[in-house]
Amino acid sequence: MTSDSPHLRMGVLGVVVISLFAALFSRLWFLQVLSAPTFAVAAQENRERVVPIIPVRGRILDREGRVLADNRTSNVVTVDREAVADETDRRALFARVAKVLGVTVADLEARFNDGRYSPLLPVPLAEDVPEATVVHIAERGDLFPGVEAKEVAVRVYPYGSRAAHVIGYVGALSDTEFETLESQGYSLEDQLGKDGVEKIFEKDLRGTPGSITLEVDSQGRVLRELSRTDAISGRDLQLTLDLRVQALAEDALAQSLLTARTRTPEDNPNHFAAPAGSVVVLDPNDGSIVAMASYPTFDPREFIGGIATDRYAALLDPANNFPLTNRAIAGQYAPGSTFKVITATAGLAAGVVSSGTQFLDAASYTVPDCTGERCTFSNAGGQQNGWVTLPTALAASSDVYFYSIGADLWRFRDRYDLAIQDTATDYGFGAETGVALPGEQGGRVPTPEQKQAAHDENPTAFPFGQWFTGDNVNLAVGQGEMLATPLQLANAYAAFSNGGTVFSPNIAMRIAEASSLDGGLPKIDRQIGPRVLRTIGLTPNVRDPILAGLIGAVRSSDGTASPVFTGFPLEQYQIAGKTGTAQTAGKEAEFDTSLFVGFGPVGAPRYVVAAVLEQSGFGADAAAPVVRRIFESLGGFAPLPDVQDAPPVGVPAPFVVTGLVTNPGGSAVD
Repeated sequence: MTSDSPHLRMGVLGVVVISLFAALFSRLWFLQVLSAPTFAVAAQENRERVVPIIPVRGRILDREGRVLADNRTSNVVTVDREAVADETDRRALFARVAKVLGVTVADLEARFNDGRYSPLLPVPLAEDVPEATVVHIAERGDLFPGVEAKEVAVRVYPYGSRAAHVIGYVGALSDTEFETLESQGYSLEDQLGKDGVEKIFEKDLRGTPGSITLEVDSQGRVLRELSRTDAISGRDLQLTLDLRVQALAEDALAQSLLTARTRTPEDNPNHFAAPAGSVVVLDPNDGSIVAMASYPTFDPREFIGGIATDRYAALLDPANNFPLTNRAIAGQYAPGSTFKVITATAGLAAGVVSSGTQFLDAASYTVPDCTGERCTFSNAGGQQNGWVTLPTALAASSDVYFYSIGADLWRFRDRYDLAIQDTATDYGFGAETGVALPGEQGGRVPTPEQKQAAHDENPTAFPFGQWFTGDNVNLAVGQGEMLATPLQLANAYAAFSNGGTVFSPNIAMRIAEASSLDGGLPKIDRQIGPRVLRTIGLTPNVRDPILAGLIGAVRSSDGTASPVFTGFPLEQYQIAGKTGTAQTAGKEAEFDTSLFVGFGPVGAPRYVVAAVLEQSGFGADAAAPVVRRIFESLGGFAPLPDVQDAPPVGVPAPFVVTGLVTNPGGSAVD
C-alpha cells in the first residue's frame, strides 16, 4: 500500500470529520448545557431594565412643627456622557437642545464641563423646566439621543442659613462613599446627608428605595412594566430647636460681632477682630438644645445639585473663618473666668474655702515659696477688690481669690488629689457631650500627666514637663491649657443650675413616619428622651455661695455684668451668670475672647444661654449683651422674632433682632 492510497486518504478524512463534529457537539453542549444559565440571565437583562425609585427624603422640623428641610419636585433635563462623548456629535445635539431649553450651546457646554457633577452620572442640563418641554423631548427621542427629561425630588431649606450647622446639607455620593454604601442599596443618583442631622440621622431620613422592572426591545424602547416595588418615604425628624429662638440667637450674635469691630481696646489702636462666635441655648431640665448658633455660617441651599468648586473652596478658606465649622461643638476656647464656678465647687467641696472665707485682693497674688520668673499673678486690668468672700469674688471676678484656691489645692494635693481637674471632669469638661451632631470636640482638662507626656514627645515645644503651682493657678481661672466648647460651658452651667444633673444634650426630639398628605398627624416611631450622664453632689454649702456670686455678677453694684443688665426686670425674672475674658495666644490680632454664661429664672431655671465671641474683648462688652437680649425674649419682655422664608441664595437676609444692649462705657474686668 502506498502512502497516497485511497484508504489512507479516506481514513485521514474520517478522522478530520469526526474531530470537527466532536468539536461542534462539544461547543453545542457547552453553550446549551453548561452556559445555559449565564445566557438566560444575559437574555433576561437584555429584555428587562430595572429603574430605581429614589425615596422621598424625610422632613426636618423644629420643636413647634415648623419645617426646616423639605422636598419639592423638579423637571430636570439630563444628558448621558457616553452618548455625547464625541465632540462633534455633542455640539450638534446641544444645538437642538439649546433651542428647546431657550439657552445657548455655550451654556450647555459649561454645564457639561462643570466639575461639580459626577463623571459617573448623567449631566443635568436644566432644572425646573416646563412640563411642555418634558413632553417635547420625550416625544422626539430620535432627535435627542442620550437626553432624558424626568421628575426628581429636590431638597428644600426654606429658611436658608437658619440653623445651617445643625441641619447640615445633602449631596451626591462620592466614589468612595458609593463603594461603601452600594451594599446598603444606595445608587449613584441618591443624595446623602453630608453634615448636621442630615448626616447623623441619614438612615431615618433616607427611607427605603423602590424599583420598576420594565420590558424593553432590542432598541431599548419600553414595551411594558413587568413589576414595581414602591419606595417608602423617609421618616420625619423633629428637633428640639425653636426656630424663633434660633433666629434670635443667630442675629444677636452677628450684631454683637459687628458692633465689636467698631470698638478698640484701651491699649490697642486697632479695632477688635471679632471674626466668629457661637451661642448655645439649653433647657437645663432635660438637656434639650433650644438654639445653637455659629458665625460665620453658610447656606445649605448652595449644595443642592452640587456646589461650585470655587464657592466650596471659599467656604474652606481660612481667610473666611471656616463658615462650615460648627463652633458650638467644634470651637475650643479657654473658658476664662466662666471656669471659676468649677474652681469654686472644688474649693468648697474640699474645704479649702467656705462661703465666709475672706481674702485681701490687692490686685495681685504671689505664690508662697515660689522662686523664678513667674511667681506673681495679677487681676485683669490691675483691678483691686479689697476684702472679698467667695460670693463677692465671683460677682466681681476676683482672679486673686481663685489664684489662692488653685495654689492651695495643688500645695496640699496629697490631701485633695487633682481637685480642680476631677471637678471639671464631673461637670463634663474634657470629653464630648454626646450630642447627635458630627464633628464634636472634647476640649481639654490639663493634668500633670498630660504635661509630662507632651514634654517627653516634644521637649522643644514643651520645655517643662513638671506641673508647677503656677499651672494650677492658671487653671483655677480657666487659662493655661484648659479648653472647652461653648456647648460644654452651657451644659456645665445647666448642671449647676438644675442642682447637679449632667445631661448628654439632645438635638433630636422624636422621629415619626412621614405625615399624610391630608394633614393627618404623623405616627411617632421613636421618642428621644433625656439622657443623664451623671450627678454632681452639690450640697447647699457648696451650691448656695456660688449661686449668690452668680446672682451678684448680674445685679450687685460691683458685678461685672451688672451694667449690661441695667433696666432688665430682674425682680420678675432673676438671671444668674458669669462673665469671662480669655487670652487668645496665637491669634493673629491677639485680642481676648469674650464669654458669658447665664441661666434663669433663678429658683426654677428654664434656660441656660452661653455666648462665646472670638477676639471681641471683655466678657461684659460683647458676650453678655447677647445673652441679655436672648433672655429678654425668653422671659417674655420682648417678642420673639417672626421668621420669614429666606431670600434667594446670595441675597443677605435682614436681621430680625433689634434692641441689642451694649455695655455702657465698657468694663474694666472680664
